[in-house]
Amino acid sequence: MQFSGTEKYIAPPELSVAVNAAVTLQRPLLVKGEPGTGKTELARQVAAGLGLPIIEWHVKSTTKAQQGLYEYDAVSRLRDSQLGDPRVHDVANYIRKGKLWQAFEADHKVVLLIDEIDKADIEFPNDLLQELDRMEFHVYETGETVAARHRPVVIITSNNEKELPDAFLRRCFFHYIRFPEADTLRAIVNVHFPDIKPRLLDEALTQFFELRDAPGLKKKPSTSELLDWLKLILAEDLTPEDLRRDAGEILPRLHGALLKNEQDVALFEKLAFMARRQR
Repeated sequence: MQFSGTEKYIAPPELSVAVNAAVTLQRPLLVKGEPGTGKTELARQVAAGLGLPIIEWHVKSTTKAQQGLYEYDAVSRLRDSQLGDPRVHDVANYIRKGKLWQAFEADHKVVLLIDEIDKADIEFPNDLLQELDRMEFHVYETGETVAARHRPVVIITSNNEKELPDAFLRRCFFHYIRFPEADTLRAIVNVHFPDIKPRLLDEALTQFFELRDAPGLKKKPSTSELLDWLKLILAEDLTPEDLRRDAGEILPRLHGALLKNEQDVALFEKLAFMARRQR
């Protein structure tokens, strides 16, 4: 099983190496990178490239590790016992299977995505150590042990909002997705917009990198934001000349797709003001 990208996903060589190394080592692949660099989409494209189904577990700030294994619905069981429902005699009727359980009991190998693990409590990764390492867990209510029929390909994403525990990191193969170089970014754009005119793309990328490289930005625009911006440019049928800015004009057309907070907009407005004063 070798991953080298798909028709819809341009994977740099080092990223393909990381995916294949994690598969060979049977270790979770921990993928970090700034938001919008395609970490979540990577898992979906790995599944597509390897011909495997995918199970997605999107982590929130309130998510507990136990939810990935199973949840016992004691409230429903109590209610049913009061109503005389015969289902109460089998506790298994009140066990809700989590994403890990679904991946472990699948008839075929699957890709398991644990998305944005750093959103959860700091204990969340530690609580999954044994389950991801041994690929099994115990269900106390029924007394059964659930073991993986086929070891899933586990891909874990993080936006680096929290530091992950060392014990967890030791069990993962790590890869940081760097922001794409211009040539790679051009290839990514051509996958999504194959009919875009080269001159328009040249002008858009020039302005995008100028914006991204501006010092003091709170949030640099990402690949996904570039794609949104280009979609708007194409929808408006803008030309390279339309995109070009006048002297002293700093913000690009439709900049709301690229800049996502008022501090960054204010920064460029200040730069524009200073440029006009110097003329």
